[in-house]
Amino acid sequence: MRKLVLPALAGVLIAGLVPAVAAAQGGEAPGAPGAHPSWLPADKTGFGTARERASNVWFTLQGGRMSEVYYPDLSTPSVRALDLVVTDGTSFATVDSSAKAQQVRRTGGLTYEQTITDDQRRWKLRKTYVTDPARTSVLIDVDFVSLTGRPYQVYAVADPDLTNEGSDDSARTDGVNAVASDAKTSAALAAEPAFSRTSVGYAGTSDGITQLTKSFALKDYGTAAKGNVLITGQTSADGVRSRDFTLSLGMGAKDSDALANAKASLRRGFADAARLYDRGWKQYLHRLKDAPSSLKTERERDLYQASVLMLAASEDKIHQGALIASPSMPWRFGNNDPEWSPSGTYHLVWLRDLYQIATGLLAAGDRDAANRSIDYMFGTQQLPDGHLPQNSHVDGTPYWTSIQLDETALPIVLAQQLGRTDAKTWTGVRKAAEFLLSYKADNGHASPYSQQERWEEQDGYSPSTIAAVIAGLVCAADIAKANGAAADAKRYLDTADAFKAKLAQWTVTTIGPLSKDPYFVRLTKDGNANNGTKYNLGNSSVTMDQRAVTDAGFLELVRLGIYRADDPVIRNSVKVTDADIAFTTPTGQFWHRYTKDGYGEKADGSPWDYTFPAESRTTFGRLWPLLAGERGEYDLANGDRRTAAKRLRDLGRVSSSGDTMPEQVWDENAPSGQPGFPTGTPTASATPLAWTHAQYLRLAWSVEAGKVIEQPRVVRCHFLGC
Repeated sequence: MRKLVLPALAGVLIAGLVPAVAAAQGGEAPGAPGAHPSWLPADKTGFGTARERASNVWFTLQGGRMSEVYYPDLSTPSVRALDLVVTDGTSFATVDSSAKAQQVRRTGGLTYEQTITDDQRRWKLRKTYVTDPARTSVLIDVDFVSLTGRPYQVYAVADPDLTNEGSDDSARTDGVNAVASDAKTSAALAAEPAFSRTSVGYAGTSDGITQLTKSFALKDYGTAAKGNVLITGQTSADGVRSRDFTLSLGMGAKDSDALANAKASLRRGFADAARLYDRGWKQYLHRLKDAPSSLKTERERDLYQASVLMLAASEDKIHQGALIASPSMPWRFGNNDPEWSPSGTYHLVWLRDLYQIATGLLAAGDRDAANRSIDYMFGTQQLPDGHLPQNSHVDGTPYWTSIQLDETALPIVLAQQLGRTDAKTWTGVRKAAEFLLSYKADNGHASPYSQQERWEEQDGYSPSTIAAVIAGLVCAADIAKANGAAADAKRYLDTADAFKAKLAQWTVTTIGPLSKDPYFVRLTKDGNANNGTKYNLGNSSVTMDQRAVTDAGFLELVRLGIYRADDPVIRNSVKVTDADIAFTTPTGQFWHRYTKDGYGEKADGSPWDYTFPAESRTTFGRLWPLLAGERGEYDLANGDRRTAAKRLRDLGRVSSSGDTMPEQVWDENAPSGQPGFPTGTPTASATPLAWTHAQYLRLAWSVEAGKVIEQPRVVRCHFLGC
C-alpha cells in the first residue's frame, strides 16, 4: 500500500490509508513467567518443508493453525503455534483455530491451504504455507475477507518454545517486528505489509491472545524476560480495503539471524518462494516411479504422492539418513515436562520405524534415501557393542536405552536387500550379528529373548522379534560370504536354524484358551508357550495368562520368508487374531496391537497417560491401520491378491483431508459410536505416522507385483526353497 502523508499532518497516521508506523513501545510485560508450556495435539493435518537442505525448518498444521515448527533439526521443536486473532475492537475477538468450519488441503507438493470461516459468518480466512527454500523461514500467505462489509483487525500471535523448552525464552519488539530467543535459538515474526503494532507478553497473562480475547485491545509491551513468552503483531488487513498479507517466521541461532531470514524471505516474496518450493518437490518426484496401477482412484494416487513426500520430508537435513517416526507429541508427551525430553520421543529416530520408512521409499524408487539410512544406522547410531539403540536424536545420541533385538536385526535385512556388501557396511553388520548371537538379559535369558519386543512394553520371547533376528542372521551370513568370512556365515546360519527349531516351544501354545489348535501367542516370559505364566500388560491394562494374549506379529515370519503362508499354525493364528483383536469399521477392517491393549485414549476420549494404575483399564489402545497393511502382505503371500487390494483401499481411507495418515483410529470401545468419535477415523494419536505412510507405499507396490516385495530372497531360499 502507498504512503500518503499530508504536509499539515506530517508524522500523523491516516487510518486506513497508510501503513501505521509502530507505536511507541516500552515496558516489561506483566505476568512472568506465564503458564506452563505444552504442545498441541498430535493429530496433524499437514507437514511441510522445502526439499532444499538450506531450509532446515519444518512446519506442521493442526486444528486450523500452524502448530509445531522444528528448527534446526527434526528432533528439536522450537515453536508451538502461530494463531490469527480477528476482532472488531469493541465486542468480540476470535482465535481463528477455534472456528468450527475448517478445511485443509494439500495443493501440490507439500504446500498446504487452510480455509477457516467464522462461526458467526463475520469473516473468512485462507492461509497458504510453504518454507523458503533458500533459508530458515516459514511463509504464510493470508487472504482475509470480511463477510459483513465491516472492517476488522487481524493480529498474528506466535508462541515460541525455543530449543524444545518453552519456559526459558525471552522476547522483545524490534520496530515493526518481534523477536523471541533463548541461549541457542531465536525466532522473528515479520509481515508484508509491515505490522502496524507489535507486542510481547507471557502466556495466559499478557500475551496477545489473552489480551485481545479479554479486552479486544492490545497493549504494546516491549520486552518479556525469561518465561513462556508469545509475540504479536497487528497486520494491515481489515477484510474490506486491505485483504492480503504475508507472514514470515524466521529462525536462527541468534536474533539478528532470525530477523535477517524473516526479512529476506519477505523481500523475495511469497509467490517466488512458493514457486521454487513446489519445483523442488516436483523435481524429486520426477526421479521416482509413478504411482502403481494398483491405486485405482485419483484420491489414492494423491495419497501415494503425499506418502512419498512426507517420508522424504521426515529426513533431517543436517544428519542425512536420519528419518523420524512422526513430527508430533501425542497425549502425555505433549505436556512439555522434563521426563519427556520434554516433548516426547516420536520425533526421534527409531530403528524399527527407520527400517519401515526406508523400505517404503525404496519401493517408491528412492534407493538413495534407503542407502543413506543404512549409512546412518551403522555409521552414526550403532553402539560399540554392536547393537543399535531403541531410539536416538537425529545426531545419533541415544535417548531411551532398552534392548530391542529386532532393531538390531532389521538394519541387517535392509543392508542385504540393498546389496550392501562393502567393507564398511560389513563391519557394522558383523558387529550387529555378533550382538544377536551373544546377547543375554539381566535375568539370564539369552537371545532371541529381548528386553523389549516391537511394541516396546514387555520383555520375553516374541514371534515378531524372533522373525527379525532369524532373518537378520541369514542376511548377515550372505554379506559375510561376500566378504570371504565363511566361518562367520556358518555360525550365523546355524544359529538361525537353531532359533527356528525352538520357535514353536517359545511362542506356540497347544493348550491355550483361544483355540483348540496350536497358535502363536504375543510373547512368553519364560520360553514355554504352554506355561500359564501371567504378566500385566501395562498402560492401565489387566494381568493375563500369556497363553490368552495374542497379536499379529507372527505374520513377520511369513513376510520375511521363514514360514509358508499356508502353514497350519500360521493359518490358525490368523483366525485367532481375527476373532480376538480385529474390528470392522465403516472404513475397513483393522486390528489392535494385542489383546486388551491400553495404549490409547481414555474411555471418554481424553488423552492417554502412563500414570493410571495397573488393572484400572482406564485407557484403551485403539485400532492400528498399518496392521491392515501387514495383513495385506500376508494375503499376497497366501495367493489372495484381491483381498490384499481391499486392504490397500481400506488403508487409504484413514487419511486426513491434508493426506496425513494416523497411528490409530477409533474402535469398538467408548467413545466410538458417539458424536465426534466415528469408528475408523483418526484419533489424536501420532499423525502423520511415517510407518503408516511407508506401509501404504509398500503394500501398493506389492499388490501391483502380486507378491511381497520386501521378502528377502536369501531368507526364503534358505527356509522354503527358491
